[in-house]
Amino acid sequence: MAPNASQVSRWSLAAIGSSVLLASLGTSIANVGLPTLMDHFGTSIQQAQWVVIAYLVASTALIVGAGRLGDLFGRRRMLLVGIMVFTLASALCAMASSLPLLIAARAVQGAGAAMMLALSMALAGDALPREMLGRAMGILGTMSAIGTALGPSLGGALIAAFGWQASFAIGLPLGALTAAMVLGGLPADRQIASNQQFDLTGTLTLAASLACYALSMTLNGGFGTLNLALLAAAVAGLLLFLRIEAQSVAPLVDLGVLSEPPLRTGQALAALIATVVMATLVVGPFYLAAGQGLDAAALGAVMSVGPAVAALAGVPSGRLVERLGAPTAVTLGLCVTGTGSLLLATLPSSAGVAGYTAALAVLTAGYALFQAANNAAVMSVANADRRGIVSSLLGLARKDDRAYEHVHIPKTGCLREEQTAGHQHVMNVAQCDVRVADEVKVVEAQNGIVSGRLHCDTLCRRCAKCEAVDGIGDALLFRNRNHPF
Repeated sequence: MAPNASQVSRWSLAAIGSSVLLASLGTSIANVGLPTLMDHFGTSIQQAQWVVIAYLVASTALIVGAGRLGDLFGRRRMLLVGIMVFTLASALCAMASSLPLLIAARAVQGAGAAMMLALSMALAGDALPREMLGRAMGILGTMSAIGTALGPSLGGALIAAFGWQASFAIGLPLGALTAAMVLGGLPADRQIASNQQFDLTGTLTLAASLACYALSMTLNGGFGTLNLALLAAAVAGLLLFLRIEAQSVAPLVDLGVLSEPPLRTGQALAALIATVVMATLVVGPFYLAAGQGLDAAALGAVMSVGPAVAALAGVPSGRLVERLGAPTAVTLGLCVTGTGSLLLATLPSSAGVAGYTAALAVLTAGYALFQAANNAAVMSVANADRRGIVSSLLGLARKDDRAYEHVHIPKTGCLREEQTAGHQHVMNVAQCDVRVADEVKVVEAQNGIVSGRLHCDTLCRRCAKCEAVDGIGDALLFRNRNHPF
C-alpha cells in the first residue's frame, strides 16, 4: 500500500531533521576532546582550539553560497553532497596524523555542515504543506539543540572507550544513515533551468567577510586589537559585497527580493534576537564563575539549561505556531524573550543561581518559539526558486549565537579567587605556567606581579593539563584553599 501524504511528510521531516542533528553534533562533539588532542599532539590549548574554530569558520563562511548552490543545482542534490563531504571529512579527521591535518579536515567537515544547515528550512518548505511549516521549524530547532547538547557527552564516552579518533569516526555511520534517509524520504529535485549563473565573485567576497567575522568572535577568547581588525575587515568586506551584488546580473543575494517587507523584517528580527542570545552566552559564564562562585561542573550544568530548554520547547513551539498563526506567535516569542532578557538584567545577585537559571529558561523558551514562528513566516512567503538563499540567510543569523556557544568563555586569563575578611575577590591573571597537576605558579597578574604558588581546582577534565579547559577557551578558575603565597 502506498504511503499517504502525512507519512511522506513525516519521512521528509525526519530526513531533514537528521541532517540538522548531524551538523549540530559535528559542531559540539570536538570540544570535549581538546585536552586529549593536546596530549596526543603535544600542543597548547591555543593551537588545539582551532579544531573547533576551523569548523565554525568554514560553516559560517560558506553557508550563504551553499544555499544559492541548492537553488541552482537542486536542494536535495546539494544536501546529499554536503552529507557526503561531511562523512568523508569525518574519516579524514579520524585518520589525521598531525594537528594541522586535523584542522584542515575539520574545515572540510564544516563546509559539508554549511550545506546541511543552509538547505534544511528550504527543503522543509519544498517537501511539506504550508500548514505544517510551524511544526517543522519547531522540530528542526529541537534537533539542533539535541545535537548541540549530545555532542560533549557522546564525544566524551567515545574518547574514554576508544580514543579521540572515535569522536570523529562516529560521523561515518551517522552520515551514511542520514544520506539513506534523505534518499528515501525527500522527493527528487525539480528540473533546474540550465542558463542560471552562479555569482562566484560575490560568493568569495561574502565568504571572506563572514570568515573575518567568525574569527573576530572566536579568536583569543576576548575582543582585543586583532579581533577589532578582523571585525573591521568583515564590515569592509560586507560593503564591498553589497556593491558587487548591486552591479551583478546574477547576484548571489537578490537585494530586491530581500527588500520585500516580510523577508526584510524576518531576517532583521532573526539577526537581532540571535545577537541578544549570544550576549547571554558571553556574559553568563563570567557572572556564574565570578559573581556566584560556581566551579566547572556547576557552571556547565547551569549553562546546559539553555540547550535543554530549547530541545524540550521546540515541538510545543511548533504546535503553538500552528494554533496561533506565525505573526501572533512571533510577537509572543519576542515578548517572552524580552521578559527573559529583562529578568537577567535586573535580578539581584541575591537571587542566586536559581534566579539566573529560571531567567535563562524563560529567555530560551521564548527564543525557541520566536525561531519556529519567524522561520515559518519567512519560508512561507519565500519564492520557490530562492528558498535556498533565504534559508541560508536565516541559518546565518543563527550563527551569531553559535560562535560563542562552542568556545564558551572568552580568553581573559586565569581567574583566582581569594578569601579576605569574608569577601571574595576575583583577579584576572594574564599568564600562568603549569608546573604540576594541582599547582600553578602565578607569573603575571592584572595589577602587577604576584609570586608564589596556589592550589587549584581546575576547570579541565584532565588534571594533568591544567591549562586545558573543558571546551571553554583559556579561562581557568583557581580557588585559594587557605594555601598562602
